[in-house]
Formats: sequence, structure tokens, C-alpha cells
Amino acid sequence: MEKFSRVLRGYDPEEVNDFLDKVIAKVEAMVKDIEEKDKKINELTKLNQDDKQLISDLKKLEQENLNLTSKIAQFERMEDNLKKAILMAEKTSEQIKLTAYQERDIIISDAKKNANRIVNEALLKAETIEKESDMLRRNMIVFKRRLKDALSTQVELIEDIEKIEI
Repeated sequence: MEKFSRVLRGYDPEEVNDFLDKVIAKVEAMVKDIEEKDKKINELTKLNQDDKQLISDLKKLEQENLNLTSKIAQFERMEDNLKKAILMAEKTSEQIKLTAYQERDIIISDAKKNANRIVNEALLKAETIEKESDMLRRNMIVFKRRLKDALSTQVELIEDIEKIEI
């Protein structure tokens, strides 16, 4: 029985095709051989029915014919099995591709969801930071104004002290 190498999608098609070509060539040779032997049997039966050697030859040819017929049947079964194996390998590869496409779609969908979540979180953080920055700016303005007022009050106090004569 012939063994085939496995490739990504099943058996190596080139090896299988080579084997099928060999099987076809053998079957054709056997069919031709059977036809020739059938002709020979017919000729021998016409020439001399009484000749024992001829009968023996005919029996041998008949046996060979039966053997060749069984071999042809065997090769036909092998060919059918190979065809089934190729079809099974093709179906399996299609199933694997379909599964891979489905997994790809799930991964892409998850990645998009994660990307959207990350972007939304970043936007929220940016908005929070912007609000905090605005609040600090306003607080700084208020602080400066109060500091100026406090300093202004101190300056007025110093001026008032200078006006008082001791």
C-alpha cells in the first residue's frame, strides 16, 4: 500500500496524482493484457479442442484473467479510497479555514472594543485633568488678587505708620 506525505491541507496532491497515474497505467495495461488473453483463449478454443496442452494453457490463461480481474477490482477500490481521502482532506481544510476566519473576527471585535474602552478612558482622564487645570488657574488668579490686596493693605499700613509722628 502506498504511503503519502501530509501537507498543510491533507495529503500531498502531487504524490496522490502520481500514484493515481501509476494505478491508471497499470489498470490500462491489465485491461489490454486481459483483452489479448481473451483473444488468445478464443483462438485456442477454435484451433484444437482435443489438445490437452491447449486446454491446460486455456485454464492458465483463465486463472491469470481472474487474477488480473481481481487486481483491477483492488486498484479500483484503492482509487475510490484515495478519492474519499482527498475529499475528506479538502473538507477538513475548509473547516479549518472557516474556524480561523471566525476566530479572526472575534479577535478583531475584541480588539475594537478594547480600543474604544481605552480611548474613552483617555478622554475622561483628559477631561478631568483639563477641569483640574482650569480650577488651579482660577485658584492662582484668586490667590494673586488676595496677595496683592494683602500687600496693598500692608503698604497702606506702612504709609499710615510713617504719617504718625512719634
